[in-house]
Amino acid sequence: MIGKEKEEVYYGWKIVAALLFLLTFTSGLSFYNHAIYLNALTTQSNFDVSTASAAVSIFFLTGGVMGLFVARWVQEYDPRICITAGAVISFLSLSLLAYVSTVWQLFLVYAFFGTGFSASSIIPATTLVTKWFHRRRAIALSVASTGLSLGGVILTPLSAVMVESLGFEIAAPLIGVMFLVGVVPVAWMYLRVSPESMGLHVDGDIPENVEKNVTSDLSHTIEDGITFKEARRGKFFWGVSLAYIFLMAAQVGGIAHQYGLARELLTEAETAIAVAILPVFSIIGRLLGGWIVDRMSIRKFAISMMILQAASLSLLAGGFSVFTLCLGLAAFGASVGNLLMLQPLLIADAFGVKDYARIFSVSNLMSSWGTAMGPGVLGFVYATSSSLYQLPYFAASAAGALGIVLFLMGGKIVRSHA
Repeated sequence: MIGKEKEEVYYGWKIVAALLFLLTFTSGLSFYNHAIYLNALTTQSNFDVSTASAAVSIFFLTGGVMGLFVARWVQEYDPRICITAGAVISFLSLSLLAYVSTVWQLFLVYAFFGTGFSASSIIPATTLVTKWFHRRRAIALSVASTGLSLGGVILTPLSAVMVESLGFEIAAPLIGVMFLVGVVPVAWMYLRVSPESMGLHVDGDIPENVEKNVTSDLSHTIEDGITFKEARRGKFFWGVSLAYIFLMAAQVGGIAHQYGLARELLTEAETAIAVAILPVFSIIGRLLGGWIVDRMSIRKFAISMMILQAASLSLLAGGFSVFTLCLGLAAFGASVGNLLMLQPLLIADAFGVKDYARIFSVSNLMSSWGTAMGPGVLGFVYATSSSLYQLPYFAASAAGALGIVLFLMGGKIVRSHA
């Protein structure tokens, strides 16, 4: 009897582990690797920093637009099909990237790449976590999204070494193979549509002997929510979405140019080590954040992370010393890890699960305007400021500060779950 009474680990945690592994590859070989690709394209091809940065902007903008279709798919169908298609598209894009020779080819490949990233990364992952968890959603999402940073720790330095030792034309297709192999097998082996598809309850902690009417009420609370039309009528949706345009412009712009920033003070070998500081502290910050957000107001925690991002970008803009560079990258990393996690958490907490994928995809589309704008704007400011990164990072800090103001204007979270 004891053996029968022993509870198995909730399958949702296997989903979380699979997503952590999957996001390690999708983010490490795309999100964090843009600094590597940008540097290779500008040094080995006929593209300047401004043009290469614009290509990265196209990547994020295309991903945001395609996210609307991805959200509809993962809400209604098996997300593994979407994730697989995204991995294949990303593999083809990386294989082609090393051989582009004109601006239109570069922009087309990056648009293709953005589509693949959108289909295989954040939207499917956060939708799955939201479906499988309610009470422990914050910690589940913090663990799963740690893969976003872990990829930068493990795969970005590896990619830099591959590009330097093999050359971009050989390394880029190999990186594409890594993307495919790291995503597709784990998706099909471990991901499942929902707890209900396996005869389980959300969170896996509802006892079998709970009275039927109580279980029904709890399921209604967990699984319901409001529609996108209802969400968009409130100030909070617009406050979060508009704020994240500028928060992500600051964040992604800062990440995309960190390699060039570090090179102003460090050798190439030292820079390869320095770019790992940001994702390492992103992991530390996110795991601590997942624990903290269960113990304090999610809104107050979000505001503190926004302030930390703006302050760290301002510190990086100073260019004072190697110490302040490393300190700034560490603080920036802590904010990066948490702000990426907080957007889907804020959306789910305010609006519920019912129409989560659509609400988040629209908010994510708006924030993608910022991710698209950030690298290009910083690249443009860099090109017009004596090719130094002081002014671009001050511009990023100012964008982050504007994001804080817009978020505050959205007011407090009003939980209007149906």
